Amino acid sequence: MLIQSLFIKMSKEKEKELQYNIDLSKARLSLAKERLMYADKILEIGDYKTVANRSYYAVFSAMRAVLALDNFDSKKHSGVISEFRRKYIKTEVFPIELSDTITELEYVRQNSDYDDFYVISKQKVSQQLDLAKEFVTVIEKHLTNLYNNEPS
Repeated sequence: MLIQSLFIKMSKEKEKELQYNIDLSKARLSLAKERLMYADKILEIGDYKTVANRSYYAVFSAMRAVLALDNFDSKKHSGVISEFRRKYIKTEVFPIELSDTITELEYVRQNSDYDDFYVISKQKVSQQLDLAKEFVTVIEKHLTNLYNNEPS
């Protein structure tokens, strides 16, 4: 009887943790989509460095949305990126091209944010934004299937 009540209590705690992780994942995915929306609007006014920033952070939020379901987070970008690649790219849950997208967007974002003389063209930043949109779309499809208990 004691073991059964402990099991029930443990199951309810696990269920609460799982629901929290799902809610966190959904919030992070929503943030990724919001950042893409802002990037589109910022592109119209010509602030290309900020578009590069928002594009990268949309991808970063999408990675964190996936990792939330694993109960993983890191204070460092490199930790999030490394874990995402280890668990989802190397295992072919997601295509290898997403790893290339992360590398490209991170490089441009760092230069845009920290190099005062870095110049990015509208064409280049539009490509960055398109890559981010593709990335978030792939992640959203995967997560939606998971939320609905469907195979990816």
